[in-house]
Amino acid sequence: MSSWTRWHGPAMARLWGFCWLIVGFWRAALACPTSCKCSASRIWCSDPSPGIVAFPRLESSSADPENITEIYIANQKRLEIINEDDIEAYVGLKNLTIVDSGLKFVAHKAFLKNSNLQHINFTRNKLTVLSRKHFRHLDLSELILVGNPFTCSCDIMWIKTLQETKPGPETQDLYCLDENSKNISLANLQIPHCGLPSANLAAPNLTVEEGKSITLTCSVAGDPVPNLYWDVGNLVSKHMNETSHTQGSLRITNISSDDSGKQISCVAENLVGEDQDSVNLTVHFAPTITFLESPTSDHHWCIPFTVKGNPKPALQWFYNGAILNESKYICTKIHVTNHTEYHGCLQLDNPTHMNNGDYKLVAKNEYGKDEKQISAHFMGWPGIDDGANPNYPDVIYEDYGTAANDIGDTTNRSNEIPSTDVADKTGREHLSVYAVVVIASVVGFCLLVMLFLLKLARHSKFGMKDFSWFGFGKVKSRQGVGPASVISNDDDSASPLHHISNGSNTPSSSEGGPDAVIIGMTKIPVIENPQYFGITNSQLKPDT
Repeated sequence: MSSWTRWHGPAMARLWGFCWLIVGFWRAALACPTSCKCSASRIWCSDPSPGIVAFPRLESSSADPENITEIYIANQKRLEIINEDDIEAYVGLKNLTIVDSGLKFVAHKAFLKNSNLQHINFTRNKLTVLSRKHFRHLDLSELILVGNPFTCSCDIMWIKTLQETKPGPETQDLYCLDENSKNISLANLQIPHCGLPSANLAAPNLTVEEGKSITLTCSVAGDPVPNLYWDVGNLVSKHMNETSHTQGSLRITNISSDDSGKQISCVAENLVGEDQDSVNLTVHFAPTITFLESPTSDHHWCIPFTVKGNPKPALQWFYNGAILNESKYICTKIHVTNHTEYHGCLQLDNPTHMNNGDYKLVAKNEYGKDEKQISAHFMGWPGIDDGANPNYPDVIYEDYGTAANDIGDTTNRSNEIPSTDVADKTGREHLSVYAVVVIASVVGFCLLVMLFLLKLARHSKFGMKDFSWFGFGKVKSRQGVGPASVISNDDDSASPLHHISNGSNTPSSSEGGPDAVIIGMTKIPVIENPQYFGITNSQLKPDT
């Protein structure tokens, strides 16, 4: 009994009240209308009871309408109108479906801010008329209008034209009701005085020099009479237009070089559709070097630049005031071309201190020229830790031939400015290098000969006997006398003790026995180690 009271008494009431409070907070947080379900990216309303009477909206303070990509509405008989501000908050909307509902009217600017819309499905609603102005700015891949009671008029002829010019995956079987409430296939509908307009743009000369002015004229025709307007995009130059019924003119003054390549269109539009005629504006102007910077190192060294000009400018580089003849080791490369703007660099392959100096770029066409100069430092001079040497040499890479750059042949072959002199200084440098190499070779050969003779003298099997001419004195036998004596013979040449006396008076060799060594004026008996010389005990003398 107590358990039942616990779960069915006041405690249970409080628990259910708390749950409903949580649900209420959740619905309020999403601000989801009755008969609809909402998620972070989708809204779907399919419950006919009680249903919705207006297009579903989310409170911007609680949920983010920009994240909604799909809205699905079905079986909402009381939903009749889409106003201009109903969908503007759903800027990320891609799919809109309203089927089996009571939709009768869509405002002309209802989808003005929904540029991401791709699929619209208005199947089986109550639409009697639908203007093309609703969708003219959209890039729709699918527009389904089956099952609507359209009225046969010129206002829906654009749907027929759309199906003929841009058929979908499946051809829609569309009908309209004539004056007698008879269904007529839209594919067979013929409405008098209802056709596509035409536009014709007259431009005497669209190639103009910067700073000049130009006037364009356009004529339109069609029934119903079309409206005429100019589409000038983001034209920078000053412009103004005048329109009178089926004629219009566009005056462009003080034309800017930034407008070169821009498209200008004359558009004629009526209920059925639109037509346009377009031209491209070409502006000629003198070159301008808008960017020139110090060298940067990537795969190659590069002096980056940007040049604007039309017609295409010719480029010429100067190094320390002299014409720079380009070759495969140093040449101009254009990496990006944007209408009349060229982005590139002077590419140098492994430059050294010999390439340090002033580089000047000259851009020229028939309307003028421009030039800019920078100082380039690639590496320090030999023997100098770092830092640029102010006395740049007038020498660069050897001229391996001249190559034209990507803009055109920009190498000036005139003799007005002397080209860089390379051969004389290069020859003098090579001669100095050759002299150093020859001297080093002779010294090295002499050192090798001396080392060979010393090695031969040290390892000869005759010891020092046969090299008295090196200044080691005369050699005598074991019993000989003289100013210098060496105790050595074939039998005891392996003895570790050899005595050389530099005195003239020596003790008699008979004193001390035959195995004695004379050191100075003293004869010392020598006992040889039998283990060292491999002598057996039988060979030792009894008195040792």
